[in-house]
Amino acid sequence: MGKEKLKSNIFNQWQLFAWLWNKYLREHRWLLTVVIILMMIEGSMIGGLAWMMQPLFDNVFGGQSYTQLWGVAAIVLGLFLSRGILSVTHRVLMTKIARISVAELQNDLLSHLLRLDMAFFNKHAPGYLIERVQGDVQAVAQTWGLVVRGGARDLIGVISLLVVMLSIDWLWTIFALLGAPLLLVPSLIAHRYTRRQASKARDVAANMAARLDEAFHGIATIKLNSLEKYYSGRYRSLTKNQIKVELKTLFGTSVLPSLVDIMSGIGFAGVIVYGGYEIISGTKSVGQFMAFFSALGLAFEPLRRLAGISGLVNAASVSVNRMRTILDQKPQLQGPKSPKKISAKGDIEFKNVTLNFGELEVLSNITFTASAGKTTALVGASGAGKSTIFNALTRLYAHQKGSISISGIANTLIDPNALRAEISVVSQDTILFDETLRENITAGHKDIDPHILENVIKAAQISEFLPAIAQGLDTPVGPRGSNLSGGQRQRVAIARALLRDTPILLLDEATSSLDSKSEVLVHKALEKLSENRTTLVIAHRLSTIVSADKIVVMDKGKIVEIGTHQELLDAEGHYADLCRIQSGSSDE
Repeated sequence: MGKEKLKSNIFNQWQLFAWLWNKYLREHRWLLTVVIILMMIEGSMIGGLAWMMQPLFDNVFGGQSYTQLWGVAAIVLGLFLSRGILSVTHRVLMTKIARISVAELQNDLLSHLLRLDMAFFNKHAPGYLIERVQGDVQAVAQTWGLVVRGGARDLIGVISLLVVMLSIDWLWTIFALLGAPLLLVPSLIAHRYTRRQASKARDVAANMAARLDEAFHGIATIKLNSLEKYYSGRYRSLTKNQIKVELKTLFGTSVLPSLVDIMSGIGFAGVIVYGGYEIISGTKSVGQFMAFFSALGLAFEPLRRLAGISGLVNAASVSVNRMRTILDQKPQLQGPKSPKKISAKGDIEFKNVTLNFGELEVLSNITFTASAGKTTALVGASGAGKSTIFNALTRLYAHQKGSISISGIANTLIDPNALRAEISVVSQDTILFDETLRENITAGHKDIDPHILENVIKAAQISEFLPAIAQGLDTPVGPRGSNLSGGQRQRVAIARALLRDTPILLLDEATSSLDSKSEVLVHKALEKLSENRTTLVIAHRLSTIVSADKIVVMDKGKIVEIGTHQELLDAEGHYADLCRIQSGSSDE
């Protein structure tokens, strides 16, 4: 059973690295071939150095030949110069291949992750994904670089030295390799141990990245609640765990090189004793012994590196497996095979829509119509399902029952990207990128007419604060827009929506966290933005949706009332109770 498991692990590792080769390294095969040839030439020269020891001791020192002294010195110098030139050349070329392939792998991972569904991101913390894109890729890149160098340079070096040793005396070579069988069983144990610890190490690294991401994004909350010591303590415990796991991993990868030391020690002792008797008896010359002993000594370091690579490959296979697992993930919300074109200027209709998160029912039998060009408000307590309505409409989450249609076309029959291209969203948690104000407004759109941009800035009330910032539109907004106030960030989001000029507008509590002055300015911008658009509004402040054409009242994932503001007040139901609570006039 143990042998079968070992064979399975080796096969799986081979499969993983074969996938890596076919996907990212194959296109560099010709340049990589040149690198390998250069490494092989460099590696073979180490055998030449060992071989030169025999004429040096027998002919130069023993024969006292000045002529051969200069010849041997010239050959040795030439070998070292050649090794130096070859080393620089293949290192530069190897680094070029590594950097290009790493960039391609990281870009593919990020592009693939961005296409996955929201359900995937709900299960995996940002820090975990950052570690996959950065930490795992770098770990693999470092390892495969060592594998190429080890396989091309060190392996050829060891083979060339072995040839020198065999050419001098095959029996001495057997004595030198007496300790080799000792490597077998410990190496198998070390492989399994290293793989297990490497998996734990990658998990700890991902957890640390997640905690850092959490701390830096929530820095204001941490400071306001005096949680600095708490978060520092959490991270400190993780670092202690990281040290423990990484030391165990290092132990596993270091065992094999240490076993090589033991093997080499046994071999050295055997050769000294057996070879020493032959030299004393006159059977072998001092030059032969020095050439053999030099070859054995020079093989020591390449063997240690090759043994170490075995452990590193074992550890890196964990990272390769994690990356491949992510790349094998498929979006659950696949676009239709024959998507229908959409003109989103008609009504939005929800009909008997039910949506579950696992076993939890979030929306239950939702039915309403948002009329084209009109404003429909969604109200209710937190957790009533209002935001899920938006997520279902935009296909961030799939509904299990019922239908959602736009202009008479079911949103499941529309390509998700084409669907979202017809919708603009302004939410209470406006996320701005760490770029300039201009780039946050244009959001990747190039060659925008300056006149159109100017009109958008005015309509979004950005012109009210623009003169007060030093570099105008070229002012960096800071991480997550930290250099702007909440109201300013909202107006940037509105400008972005105006520039998209889509027929459908979703407003998710866009003014809930603003002060009175900012709310007035943002409200003016929203009125401009909502003109002639089908608008769905989520609002906790009921005063902001009094003029809505239709109000849909929700409670616990269900619709409990639908009507205008006045109709719902007259009905004396759920909406009227919410209004009384917010106005402070409810009877206790």
